[in-house]
Amino acid sequence: MPVPTILLIALVVVVVMLLAATLKIIRQQQVAIVERLGKFRKVLDPGPHLVVPVLDQIRYALDMREEVVPFPPQGVITEDNLIVSIDSVIYFQIVDPVRAAYEAQNYRAAIEQLAMTTLRNIIGGMDLEATLTSREEINKRLRAVLDEATGKWGIKVNRVELRTIEPPPTIRDAM
Repeated sequence: MPVPTILLIALVVVVVMLLAATLKIIRQQQVAIVERLGKFRKVLDPGPHLVVPVLDQIRYALDMREEVVPFPPQGVITEDNLIVSIDSVIYFQIVDPVRAAYEAQNYRAAIEQLAMTTLRNIIGGMDLEATLTSREEINKRLRAVLDEATGKWGIKVNRVELRTIEPPPTIRDAM
């Protein structure tokens, strides 16, 4: 093969690679956060987009659908010093992708820790009977605190559900 043909093929390959690096397709119900040289530049909505290769980088791809996150059972002490095991589920959704990407390092872990400490605080002010009978009130109070705290992270807590509230085995046997 003559040298000009090899150069032409190499040039075509380079151009195709640059075009492939320039075109980014964002899937439905997702958004992408683009950084240029390490600094926030823009948010890409679903669909095809052109970015500048090397300078622009998609740093985060966030799912905008509601997420369901179950938390493992937590041992919580009631006001009458009994340990109750509670497991919960939190339903939340990203409403501001820029704040969700940059305000909290790991928003899922932050929500989990916040839910655990808030649950301990709420249950700690109730006796065992109140804990077992006021599940709806606990859900509302927990959701209100979580929604307020996660609002600055660009996240909306839609629902909190306590799946099980297990009293200690000795109390269960007595019931």
